[in-house]
Amino acid sequence: MQSKTVCIMGLGYIGLPTAALLANRKYQVHGVDVVQSTVDTINEGNIHIVEPDLDTFVRSAVNSGNLIAGIKPKESDVFIIAVPTPFHEGYVPNIDYVLSATKSIAPYLKEGNIIILESTSPVGTTEKIAEVLEEQGVDTSKVHIAHCPERVLPGQIMRELVENDRIVGGLNEEATKETVAFYKTFVSGKILQTDAKTAEMAKLTENSYRDVNIAFANELSILSDKFGIDVWELISLANRHPRVDILQPGVGVGGHCIAVDPWFIVHAGGDDAKIIRTAREVNNYKTEWSIEKIKNSALTFEKENGRAAKVACMGLAFKPNIDDLRESPALYVTRQLIAEGLDVLPVEPNLKSSEEFKLLEDEEAINEADIIVFLVAHEEFKGIRIFGKEVFDFCGVTNH
Repeated sequence: MQSKTVCIMGLGYIGLPTAALLANRKYQVHGVDVVQSTVDTINEGNIHIVEPDLDTFVRSAVNSGNLIAGIKPKESDVFIIAVPTPFHEGYVPNIDYVLSATKSIAPYLKEGNIIILESTSPVGTTEKIAEVLEEQGVDTSKVHIAHCPERVLPGQIMRELVENDRIVGGLNEEATKETVAFYKTFVSGKILQTDAKTAEMAKLTENSYRDVNIAFANELSILSDKFGIDVWELISLANRHPRVDILQPGVGVGGHCIAVDPWFIVHAGGDDAKIIRTAREVNNYKTEWSIEKIKNSALTFEKENGRAAKVACMGLAFKPNIDDLRESPALYVTRQLIAEGLDVLPVEPNLKSSEEFKLLEDEEAINEADIIVFLVAHEEFKGIRIFGKEVFDFCGVTNH
C-alpha cells in the first residue's frame, strides 16, 4: 500500500479519531468539516468531543504536522466519507450529507484514488456515490469505491479502530482489494471481504440484532413492573441458564447507530421487516412509558405535599460515560418533562456546560430533588445511596 495522503470528510465521532490515528501512523491527513469552529479547535491541537485518549492522539497528530483541518477537500490518495446519516420525518433515510460530501470531493479526484464510505448507510448508498461522481464528470472505472462501515464503541474508539475486525465491500473486486490493502496498514483485526451491498447490510444487521435483544429486555422490564417483580433480579436469575444471555433494560435506545440503523432496513424491507420494526417500536415505547411513570409520581407528590415536585434527571447522554447526546432517550425524557411543566434538575457529569440546560452536580441535584430518576448508568452514579425520596432507576445503576 503506497498511499500516504488521506482526506477525511467529517470530523465527528468517527472522522476525527480516524484522522488522528492515521496521522499518528505517518499518513498526511487533511480533515474536512463544515463547521469553522471545529476546524479551528482541531488545528489548535484540541478536540470538540469527549473520547478517552483522543485528545492525546489529536495533539500529537497536529504537532507533527501530519493532521491539518480545513473547510474544503484537497487532492489525496484516499478519501474517507464519515458524515452523519440521519433520517427525515417518518424514519426515511437521509443520505444528503453523504451525497454532498461526494460532490465536494469530485473535483479533487484522480486516477487510482480510493473512495471509502464509512458512514452507516442504507443498502445501495455506495452505488449512489458512484452515480453522483459520474454525474460530476468522474470516470469511476479509474477509481476504487468501497464501503467499510465503522463498528466501534464510544468510549473505546481509539482501541477498537485498530483491534476490531472490519468489513470491506467494493463496487468491484479491484476496489475491494485496494481498500483492504489500505486498512491492513493500521488495523490489526481481520479484514473481511465482500461486496458493497452486503457490507452495508452487515452493519445494519449488527445494530438491528442488538436493538431486538434490547427490546426483549425492555419489554421484560415493563412486564416486571406490572407484576411487581424486580427485573434486575429476574434477568440475573434467567442468565444463570447456560444458553441465556438477556441484556440490561434501559429508558430506551439511543445513539446514532442502534436507534437509527434498523429504520434503514424497515424503510427498504417494508412489511417483511416485522421483528425489526416491532423492536424499534418497543424501545421507543419504553421511553414514553418511563415518562408517564415519572409524571404520575410527580402528580402524586404534588397532591400529597401541596407543591410541585423537583425531579432530578441523572444523565443525558445516550449511553454511560460519554458526552454523546445523539438520539439520546435520556435527553428526550428530560426535554419532555420540562415541556410538561415539571421542575427538572438535569445532571450530566460528562458535559462541562449546556446551552439548553443549567446543569447541576449530582450531589446538589439529589439533595434538592424530591424524585430522583436515573436515566444513564454513569460511573459517577454508582454507589449513590438515597433515603427518604422516590427513586426511579431505569438503568440499573443502583444495583451496582
